[in-house]
Amino acid sequence: MPVEASPTVLSGFSGVGGLDLGLEAAGFTHVGCIELDETARRSLKANRDDQWPLLDAGDILDVAETLRPTDVGLRRRELTLLAGAPPCQPFSKAAQWSRTSRIGLDDERSDCLDGFLDLAETFLPRVILLENVTGFAQGAIAALPEIERSLARINRRWGTHYRPEPRVIDAASFGVPQRRRRAIIVALRDGGQLAWPTATHDEAPMRAWDAIGRLSVANPPVAVGKWADLLPSIPEGENYLWHTSRGGGRPLFGYRTRYWSFLLKLAKDMPSWTLPAQPGPSTGPFHWSNRPLAVEELLRLQSLPAEWVVEGSYRDQVRQVGNATPALLAEVLGRAILSTLRLPGSSDDLKLAIPRLTRVPKSTPPEKVSAAYRLLEGEYPDHPGAGLGPKARLRKGAFKS
Repeated sequence: MPVEASPTVLSGFSGVGGLDLGLEAAGFTHVGCIELDETARRSLKANRDDQWPLLDAGDILDVAETLRPTDVGLRRRELTLLAGAPPCQPFSKAAQWSRTSRIGLDDERSDCLDGFLDLAETFLPRVILLENVTGFAQGAIAALPEIERSLARINRRWGTHYRPEPRVIDAASFGVPQRRRRAIIVALRDGGQLAWPTATHDEAPMRAWDAIGRLSVANPPVAVGKWADLLPSIPEGENYLWHTSRGGGRPLFGYRTRYWSFLLKLAKDMPSWTLPAQPGPSTGPFHWSNRPLAVEELLRLQSLPAEWVVEGSYRDQVRQVGNATPALLAEVLGRAILSTLRLPGSSDDLKLAIPRLTRVPKSTPPEKVSAAYRLLEGEYPDHPGAGLGPKARLRKGAFKS
């Protein structure tokens, strides 16, 4: 079998290009990108129209029915890597109170995984790479068992030896200035194991200040909503829990009666909290200057360039960047894949690494709670415990029939 001169990648669910940018930095050449969302397609074209061929059919289920290796200049088994980060909502805890979220493969949004696995059989790449939320690989609704069954069928038909190897890693462990736990599933065609990268930043993670402290933002967004003016009274790195009976502020909420990211603020000397894709007006992380993060800041916290073009409205942009794979994490994984396959890649220096700044300013002290919120002070009950709250009880009842 001929060995490809340059490591190649076919990208599924390309989105705004976080996974793709990292793999490009590692040394991969794109033979095709698959993306259904029209706004994200415009973003991909704006950034890499010449280097990343965007396939005309955006739905991966449609692509899987017609695309053949010869369409991208390859033969079966010549593709180095099939990579993708499928929609995470069916497996995510971010909207766990919704009746249509966290139902795994029963969610029609997960059907696209079938198309990805069909492409794996069509191309028989040397490596398959999937990135998603932790629930994609762990727990009762995980997709991993279905991936194992599908790859076992491919192995029987084609004499391959794909064996999915899952691992949950934190992007901050590899220099991304954001706490973002993700499930990574890798399967090598020869049945071998990936030489997984060793964590480099567990002891000294990159900080939000390293990524955005000196970043100039032309039009910073403004906080809106009922609780916007309460943000200045919350210290950096804290959330609404500051204003509970167990915090250091005023008794405005019951302990653990709100979602974790409610009024959550960045701290200059810590990594960012996980960036959401569909935040509400009170959903953080907020900038330490008491406002939502600008798109340029979101990009840097995802280790993409601040000048990366993201099309659409601010809401569209936040969704695209929040759904992205941190580009630096993708570069680290891409280099590990090339090292395992003993294929040439980029130099030893990570192209997307964020430099550590020598000094981080001190935290800005919180302000006093304004008179309008002081009127809300009272004795609020704490959350009764896991599975005992009113929303949890309602959700359990909703699925009884």
